[in-house]
Amino acid sequence: MKTKNKNIPKLTLVGAGPGDIDLITVKGVQAIANARVILYDALVNPELLKYAPKNALKIYVGKRKNKHTYTQDQINSLIVDVAFSYGNVVRLKGGDSFVFGRGYEELAYAELFNIETAVIPGLSSSISVPALQGIPVTNRGTSESFWVITATTSKGQLSNDIKLAAQSTATVVILMGLNKLKEIVEVFQTQGKQDVAVAIIQNGSLPTEKIALGTIDTIVDIAIHEKLEAPAIIVIGEVVKLHASFPASLTDWKYLLN
Repeated sequence: MKTKNKNIPKLTLVGAGPGDIDLITVKGVQAIANARVILYDALVNPELLKYAPKNALKIYVGKRKNKHTYTQDQINSLIVDVAFSYGNVVRLKGGDSFVFGRGYEELAYAELFNIETAVIPGLSSSISVPALQGIPVTNRGTSESFWVITATTSKGQLSNDIKLAAQSTATVVILMGLNKLKEIVEVFQTQGKQDVAVAIIQNGSLPTEKIALGTIDTIVDIAIHEKLEAPAIIVIGEVVKLHASFPASLTDWKYLLN
């Protein structure tokens, strides 16, 4: 395959962070500024594209539920094609590329063609979004560890790791789980965790951010009442009680749901 320029084919995975454009790393911005091609995902804030050169090729390859612009195999092939055609490719992904972002799959595929690769980490929503709401995923005397789990397997089933996590006292952060909320709640109920605190945070770090606070027994009704939608993360554990509004919120919802 002939190249259109003398640039060496290169792929750089860049984590775009949770959504707020100011939460991308300086190194990530520099990579975008030097890109010849940018392939960006659905959860990437499009305002980040303003850092790219005006003549850079920008291709949307987002995948949302039932709305796939490209399949993963097509994205892999596209990365290789544009790397050889244009040189420096930035693969811009929401959060961190290696946290449920299929970043390693794309990296490994590019390396099969001897394409130079690099990784620039990003802030994962699993940690940064709760932090922005004043919820630490660990806290001395409250939680010694945390799980980060995707709710759904590649076959569309609830992840078995949620059942394991529900048996522990660790904080559990579930990504892409809003449509599985009832199933998640049932898992924790079977472990006697009815009163464990829960937060659901929609559009974390953005002006449209919403949060719902409750317990395992109340969170489904609260989420429906608040009309929460994806993208959202679910945080389960005692650390949620550290949120400034948790006690009042819980009292209000007990009143409203009775």
